[in-house]
Amino acid sequence: QVQLVESGGGLVQPGGSLRLSCAASGKFLSIYTMGWYRQAPGKQRELVAVITRGDSTNYADSAKGRFTISRDNAKNTLYLQMNSLKPEDTAVYYCNTGVTPSWTWGQGTQVTVSS
Repeated sequence: QVQLVESGGGLVQPGGSLRLSCAASGKFLSIYTMGWYRQAPGKQRELVAVITRGDSTNYADSAKGRFTISRDNAKNTLYLQMNSLKPEDTAVYYCNTGVTPSWTWGQGTQVTVSS
């Protein structure tokens, strides 16, 4: 059974940066297409970035040019580098398989962008 643990969130000013991490146990992330999702208060969870088994990446329009998804197979960890953060990026961020989530959700990591 896979366990996902997200970390790296926090409070950051607009224009700032954060790097999120997703550590996995029970599965090797390298053999899956993985994604970062987020859920803002009162909104549905949305997919913001995907990385395929071949390390091709794709991003939601809201994340293009600002977010970068990557992974370290040796550490079995998925990352999301977020730059030029905006208040509308405020949400709880989760990792899971992409494009369709198929594993039990982790607890997520809160990202708050505010001055």
